[in-house]
Amino acid sequence: MEKLILKPNKYGSKSSVVSARIPDEMLKMLDEISAETGKSRNEILVAMIDFALENTEIDKN
Repeated sequence: MEKLILKPNKYGSKSSVVSARIPDEMLKMLDEISAETGKSRNEILVAMIDFALENTEIDKN
């Protein structure tokens, strides 16, 4: 499986606010990554969503 490598933001400055509920344990893991990398939750979430979108395959069966 390919690994996510955190890189500088590749998107422009226009963005939208969204809200999502995530499990407490997942939030804890996200905060640990944030502390280790010095990146904000938002930067990490955008990178993770971008990675997921680029690596998602839809089974049409």
